[in-house]
Amino acid sequence: MNRVAYRIAEKDYMGQGASIRKLRIRNSPAPHVVVLLILSLCVAGTACDRADQADRADGSAEKRVADPHPWFVDITEATGLDFRHESGARGNRRFPEIMLSGAALFDYDNDGDLDIYLTNGSHAIEGGTESEETVNRLFRQEIDGRFTDVTQDAGIGDPHYGMGATVGDMDNDGDRDVYLTNLGPDRLYVNLGNGRFVDATDQAGIRVDGWSSSASFVDYDGDGFLDIYVARYVKYEPGIRCTDEVGRPDYCGPSSYRGVSDVLLHNNGDGSFADVSVSSGIGQVASRGLGVVCQDLDDDGRPDIYVANDGEPNFLWINMGDGTFKESALLMGAAVNAGGAPEAGMGVVAADFDGDCLLDLFVTHMVRESNTLYRNLGGNRGFNDVSGVCGHGGSSLVFTGFGVCAFDVELDGDLDLVIANGAVLRGPLRPSRDVAAPWNLYAEPNLFYLNDGSGNFSAAAELAGPFCPRVEVSRGLASGDIDADGDVDFVVSNIQGPARLYRNDAPRKGRWLTVRAVEPKLNRDSIGASITVICGDRRMVRTISAGSSYLSCSDASAHFGLGPARRIDRIIVRWPDGVREFFTGIDLDRVVVLQRGSGEPES
Repeated sequence: MNRVAYRIAEKDYMGQGASIRKLRIRNSPAPHVVVLLILSLCVAGTACDRADQADRADGSAEKRVADPHPWFVDITEATGLDFRHESGARGNRRFPEIMLSGAALFDYDNDGDLDIYLTNGSHAIEGGTESEETVNRLFRQEIDGRFTDVTQDAGIGDPHYGMGATVGDMDNDGDRDVYLTNLGPDRLYVNLGNGRFVDATDQAGIRVDGWSSSASFVDYDGDGFLDIYVARYVKYEPGIRCTDEVGRPDYCGPSSYRGVSDVLLHNNGDGSFADVSVSSGIGQVASRGLGVVCQDLDDDGRPDIYVANDGEPNFLWINMGDGTFKESALLMGAAVNAGGAPEAGMGVVAADFDGDCLLDLFVTHMVRESNTLYRNLGGNRGFNDVSGVCGHGGSSLVFTGFGVCAFDVELDGDLDLVIANGAVLRGPLRPSRDVAAPWNLYAEPNLFYLNDGSGNFSAAAELAGPFCPRVEVSRGLASGDIDADGDVDFVVSNIQGPARLYRNDAPRKGRWLTVRAVEPKLNRDSIGASITVICGDRRMVRTISAGSSYLSCSDASAHFGLGPARRIDRIIVRWPDGVREFFTGIDLDRVVVLQRGSGEPES
């Protein structure tokens, strides 16, 4: 295994000053790749000096005093969310153990509040047998805000080695169905509408085996039925063993395995799916996919697909409108970082961070690689890596990011970032009362960034309550308004540890609005719709999506913090087929359901 050493100045996250560390790149394949990576770090470091040179050690662009009232409050125990993840680890450092697990927030029983689904590992990875204790879990939210484990009654306790989940109404019956990605065969659970699910994988003709990671429902061909994109990781070979630099057993990196092609499943509209991976172009190339988001990224009215690949250039599949896709990430500036180097892409989110009504891309990465923000330049001009000047670069270099969510924490009108961290390589031992050995060697604190409204971020760990300083091996992250109070909360999954539910108690700087976009003829949420809220001379764009982050799925509603606005002038909905309607007379501080056909035509 070739390794290259280099030195960088590393800021201590907890504010203890700067230190110099010798860091190593694993599996450097060739000298020219090393040169590109070092150049990338130099570019990022130089640019970050402009934004970070006066920062405190945690990356904050202004010196803040810790808020005595934490913005994020851990309500896991108070709400009865009793879930502890089981990786199946038995000391052999099997690669899949370090890549789990996901979470989904959705209203499975149509009672108006969000429920929680958490994927689980299995003892079967070590040759054991599945047991009731290692199935995935569904928690129903009760009227008092507490959660009840209804896994057995709902029939969705899948016993396979679970990776992630995505949610969408695949049969247009008004109930949300669940697609599960696994190490092993993926599964499709159809919601029967009576509080129960049925495993319809075989009936639907779905045969996706191997190692799947993230997935998303998307109507890529505009026929009114939700298709499924499945990102797949590597061809896992259990016999491969790896060690760290001093010979101790450690988890292998992705370069120890061959990448595989992703899968696109076309919904036939009769409850079955057809694998169109090859004919669409998706299955003609292989890589190591981990994160996926399906959005209209070139603003042509058709959903595109962006895949964060691990250690290889990312994919940007541009929808050609004829059932095929063209891979254009390099051409569009979203394949590699500013220095021309591929990075270890984990989680991804598409959102308008700078307020120009264009969807940018944010990708989380491994330690020694800053998380990357690709700013959308509009139309066919593609994207530009602005990580070095947007304020988050320096503080993310020392951690490995996985789950990521973008939402307006304090309702001031812009999108902030929460990021779940956890190492994949043996790292420094960080004291933690929550993580036992050997997992404490992989545990890391999380990150929280505030947006200044123009897409520039400052780290705000001191405001985040227990979310940032708590040291765990965090992976999945999903967001939604759990307590229906108008701001967005979130759930975090942890390897070999408890899932954590955080309530948003941030001081409010404005009013709010949550929008559900529904197509009555399809009897479901309009996945792929774009919502624009206009307040005076300000426009804010959010989208209805069925997947992002890492192995996770957030609530499909569009949430807006409205800042100082006192009224909403109009809301424009661009439906997935490009038809636009506008709606007026919408009040603030409420959830509204906008039905297609009930607005006025928008030219």
